[in-house]
Amino acid sequence: MTQLAMRTRTTPAGPVVELTGELDYDSASQVRELLPGLALQDGQQLVVDLAGVTFCDSSGITALLAARNHALAARAGIALVAVPGHISRIFQMVGLDRVFRTHPTAADAEAAWTPPSPRQ
Repeated sequence: MTQLAMRTRTTPAGPVVELTGELDYDSASQVRELLPGLALQDGQQLVVDLAGVTFCDSSGITALLAARNHALAARAGIALVAVPGHISRIFQMVGLDRVFRTHPTAADAEAAWTPPSPRQ
């Protein structure tokens, strides 16, 4: 078992959460507990970097859906980046490939983000 490590950073597009280790029943609560503390504003996007995730079970998927719900509640978007192949196959089987936008890297996700236009 590999403990889950989380690192966050802020970009102009919004927060980036980098996950490393196993995203499972034992660790998914850590992700859900992190969400309320993320500074996420209207029009930004939450990026979840899965490059270092070695395993993801249904609890991990639920945590990612909680992250999506958090972003939507803030009127923001969400993108997953560097999704490992074994996790990508699971996402395809359960239809999450149609729920989450994905990018190869966090830099690609930021480049694809469009800042909100000023309200008039």
